[in-house]
Amino acid sequence: MDRRSFLKASALSGGAAAVSSLAAPAIAGGHARTLTMVTSWPRGFAVLDDAATYFNEAVDAMSGGELIIEKKAPGELVGAFEVFDAVTSGQADMYHSADYYFLGQHPGYAFYTAVPFGATAQELTNWYYHDGGQDLHDELGSIFGLKSFLCGNSGSQSGGWFRKEIKSAQDLAGLRFRMPGLGGQVLGKLGVSVQNIPGGELYQALSSGALDGLEWVGPFADERAGFQEVAKVYYTAGFHEPGSGLACGMNLDVWNDLSDQHKAIIDNATKATTHYQLSQTLANNGAALARLQAQGVQTLQFSDDVWDAFGAASKEVLDENMGDDLFARIRNSFDTSLAKSSDWILKSDGEFVSQRNRVLANG
Repeated sequence: MDRRSFLKASALSGGAAAVSSLAAPAIAGGHARTLTMVTSWPRGFAVLDDAATYFNEAVDAMSGGELIIEKKAPGELVGAFEVFDAVTSGQADMYHSADYYFLGQHPGYAFYTAVPFGATAQELTNWYYHDGGQDLHDELGSIFGLKSFLCGNSGSQSGGWFRKEIKSAQDLAGLRFRMPGLGGQVLGKLGVSVQNIPGGELYQALSSGALDGLEWVGPFADERAGFQEVAKVYYTAGFHEPGSGLACGMNLDVWNDLSDQHKAIIDNATKATTHYQLSQTLANNGAALARLQAQGVQTLQFSDDVWDAFGAASKEVLDENMGDDLFARIRNSFDTSLAKSSDWILKSDGEFVSQRNRVLANG
């Protein structure tokens, strides 16, 4: 079954079954309603544009074509980092992006993508759907006239691409490195010249020498971006994004104008996208990593002293924002959920994986 057929079938069962019991769409004469969605991703970008495309197709399939999303890549209506303002101003109806691009609007948005030493993908969705994260996202969005959703997850992101090995924390000083979000602020405290460059411009910046290194997503997305052609040192684990959420933000007036049925479709489509995108990424990262290594890429891990430096600077960055009441409430809610989730995961999944590896290695 192809993906479109799967989505149509899903609309008739499972999580989408509730949609069929709601009122008929409030679209006169059955005419389709089109929503303009601006994205931060060039067309064809693995993982990120894949998530936006899946979301579009899910909405189309579940609505029977009565709700259509017209997706715009960067430059087709606004730039990659201008999507938030385009939606809050009414220039576009919704965006698909990573909310940590919008720390200038509010630092609390970091938690809806990733924070340093934060949540894995599973822990993020635990908090978001079951421990108050979504309510706080809505409270944050309401300040700017937005209705917000998680809408994808890229899983644990790599430490990044470098032109040389990082043997100690001192080796970071002076590097021109691309990293957005609070992770970028952490690197800034360690002497890095941090750049925030849209994804579509990264290959050129790295190949031209404008950057000494960058982080993007992980092997599947990074391979398609071609970074292995211009850098050969790849750190596979990073401190900055252990489970990176993607987000859909909708103009609140547009959201309020939708029928209950169309609201339910969008809500369920964002949940489906988050699940689908994480599994797609994780299913492809291993094979992509093997291909990168076959092309001469050296895969490394940071030393403990580098991790310690990341940790100390991360605490400073997070603590600096605690004077903001909403940031503090979001962080406290996030940390409470994380502590609750991680203890069980360590005692269950963590122990199982450790024992599985031991038993199978001995077998």
